[in-house]
Amino acid sequence: MHWSELLADINEFASIIVEEDGMWCSETKVLAGMKILIVDDIPENISALAIALESEGFDIQTAAGGEQALQCVRDNAFDLILLDIKMNGMDGFETCRALKESDATSNIPVIFLTVSKETEDVVKGFTCGGVDYIAKPFRQEEVCARVRTHLYLRVLMKEKEKLIGELQQALAKVKTLSGLLPICSSCKKIRDDKGYWNQIETYIRERSEADFTHGICPACAKMLYPGLLKDK
Repeated sequence: MHWSELLADINEFASIIVEEDGMWCSETKVLAGMKILIVDDIPENISALAIALESEGFDIQTAAGGEQALQCVRDNAFDLILLDIKMNGMDGFETCRALKESDATSNIPVIFLTVSKETEDVVKGFTCGGVDYIAKPFRQEEVCARVRTHLYLRVLMKEKEKLIGELQQALAKVKTLSGLLPICSSCKKIRDDKGYWNQIETYIRERSEADFTHGICPACAKMLYPGLLKDK
């Protein structure tokens, strides 16, 4: 699968499909059940967002302020946080900075909720770690589209990290072939890490993508079948 192609078409979710555990599935199935935390000190805002996003199949939890949000992320793993900027007590900027300072929560994407479209506030939001913002009053179509976009990017990022991990494991196995290999000077078997002696072709085949085809070199042919080959 070419992830660069998926990224290029990220805004066309309805037509995107990805491969999951060997089966093709739609974007809706991929994103279903992903956990979103809504942080706002106005109950009406939380209710409107929760209704819109639950209808999309997301798992929604809420917090009434920054301090409560930080407690929520300590107890749960979230895929996305919708964070109001103007709140009593700890505001959205301070909450976001606290999230980004923790290794456990630094990778969770944060979308700010704001009534202000002032450039200064928008830039400040991005500077402290936000990935996007949604202006109030909310428009359901915009909220859902932005949320799906960033959740899908998170899916792609996790897949990228998984592929990098698999590649590193594969490279680690290949690298063992470039180290010092204990090989028998007589039978040419190689001792593995568990102390077992393996045929050289078996050892190499299990630790690389190499395969073998067998034949007989001229020197061995003369030894095994004397008289069949004449010395030149």
